[in-house]
Amino acid sequence: MEDFHRWNISLGATRSGKTYLDYFRIPYRIRNAPDGLIVLLGNTQGTLERNILEPMRNIWGGGLVGSVSSTGKVSLFGRNCYALGADKVTQVSKLQGAGIAYCYGDEITTWAEPVFQMLKSRLDKKGACFDGTCNPDTPGHWFHKFLQSDADIYQMRFTIDDNEFLTAEFVEALKKEYFGTVYYDRFINGLWKAAEGAIYRTFADDPERFIIDSPPDELIYCTAGLDFGGNGSAHALNLTGITKNYGCVVTLDEWYSKAELTPSQLEDAVCTFLENALKKYRVTDLYCDSAEQVLIRGIKRALAQRKIPVNIRNARKGPIRDRIRFYCSLFGSDRYRIMRNCVHTIEAFTDAVWAAEGVSDSRLDNGSVNIDSLDAQEYSTEFIMKDFIERRCLQ
Repeated sequence: MEDFHRWNISLGATRSGKTYLDYFRIPYRIRNAPDGLIVLLGNTQGTLERNILEPMRNIWGGGLVGSVSSTGKVSLFGRNCYALGADKVTQVSKLQGAGIAYCYGDEITTWAEPVFQMLKSRLDKKGACFDGTCNPDTPGHWFHKFLQSDADIYQMRFTIDDNEFLTAEFVEALKKEYFGTVYYDRFINGLWKAAEGAIYRTFADDPERFIIDSPPDELIYCTAGLDFGGNGSAHALNLTGITKNYGCVVTLDEWYSKAELTPSQLEDAVCTFLENALKKYRVTDLYCDSAEQVLIRGIKRALAQRKIPVNIRNARKGPIRDRIRFYCSLFGSDRYRIMRNCVHTIEAFTDAVWAAEGVSDSRLDNGSVNIDSLDAQEYSTEFIMKDFIERRCLQ
């Protein structure tokens, strides 16, 4: 295998095969690296294990690809290495003072920029190099700016059609799911593309395609999501049903209020909503905005007093872009429905637009559009996003 440049970057479409090639590149790099530290960086140590280490272990065996210790140490192909997360600025300290001989980077565009800046100064051993992969992001992203610099960079761009091992049916399904969104340009064509205009264009162009007048028969259970209002925002509570075999996400009911409510009034509204929901559906959990622990404790107490058998949990509140991508995929694959009475959520999906920042993907949230119903809806489904992805091949 030929050594190309100091920075060797594979970027492009999801599922294009770019990372698979590195399962064979990494052993070569490690075995031929000069003296010094060898580091693998990913969004988190967990994603690095899932995306890189576990697949390599399946290929090369546990004797050559070890397990990561609590300190991040891992034995790889006879060398002591470190596997570290790069998603937080605090991770910078783990690279300080280190002289790195070889570094592999996974999901580079998800890193905290200071981690990458520190890496540049630590990759100081003679013959040291970096291999890494990423999906494209907005053109204003810091890593895109680096790729346009005069650094010693070799780039390879991949599209979804470059992977000949994917079935035609899967590729067609993926293209359909992302059609009409910024993700088509990024995750199908492998292009750096700014997020502009309507976020959920498939829904916004034809809401009636997704609106239903009665719930489907194959619902297996329901969950709710609660976003607390204040400072001009609204309280929003959404009830969501999941159909058999993770076939569809269905928004069944909503409650929305911009009124200045006392904690007891809010508790009564939530309890009444859930009591009515339990008359029709099997409701298991209520996921609440974790920023309001006092209000959550009051709701939990009120549910217990009224003997309402629903578990109260903190919403995960993962990255908004992941939640957006999930719903874009649901719309594109025709696996979302919403009851006609959920007028605020229908309006929220229709009116949601990207903020005109150009540097990072974010929703416009200046009070002119209803973000609260979107948050409540997303809280109710965050915990099943992974199941939909794994079982229904959303990505």
